[in-house]
Amino acid sequence: MILLEVKDLNVEISGEPILRNMTFDVERKSVLAIIGPNGAGKTVLLKALLGLLPSTGSIKWKPGIRKGYVPQRLDIETDIPLTVREFFSLRKNAPSHESIKKVLDYVQLDSSILNDGFGEVSVGQRQRILVAWAVIGEPDVLLFDEPTADIDVAGQESIYNMITHLKDNLGLTVILVSHDLNVVYSHAAKVLCLNKKRLCIGKPREVLTPEQLQGLYGGENAFFKHRHG
Repeated sequence: MILLEVKDLNVEISGEPILRNMTFDVERKSVLAIIGPNGAGKTVLLKALLGLLPSTGSIKWKPGIRKGYVPQRLDIETDIPLTVREFFSLRKNAPSHESIKKVLDYVQLDSSILNDGFGEVSVGQRQRILVAWAVIGEPDVLLFDEPTADIDVAGQESIYNMITHLKDNLGLTVILVSHDLNVVYSHAAKVLCLNKKRLCIGKPREVLTPEQLQGLYGGENAFFKHRHG
């Protein structure tokens, strides 16, 4: 079942073309990875899909689809007087304690973290909290903008395993931006190569040829390649 269908999508910012003639679709309960060099328009694409930026062309979500978004980072001053519990209370229709505890379980955090200062938790914990914030709205699809930015290698593997856990247990569709080729191969059913326009789309091991990577990045080494664990 097609959850999202995009046809001839174009986005301009201050008169500058950022995305041109983008066409692709996303299947329900699948993982789409979006890759491309800095400035390729990856974040712009996510925001256009969410309706946060004006665009032309067609973006058709399956009717009734609920969407969650996890930004690349959320810069918080460490001395901000806000606990994790109070952070969740900022949501419209503040969730109950049981609802919060349930989503914390999903992202593998103990509920004791609710008493910690939001600016004091680790970067990895904060990213999980942002995922829990998105999941508490019971979305059908989660959009992640480089979910492991600023997280060390071990933490990155943990975050991606958590995303897979969420997908499998909640039946989520996942659209994520990643610079890690290992993640693309391991977790994505389909990869979208982006540099202001669609350069390739398909199964990672079929479309990510050395020639394609050379054209996209100027060489395979532009990807982050590392061994986990």
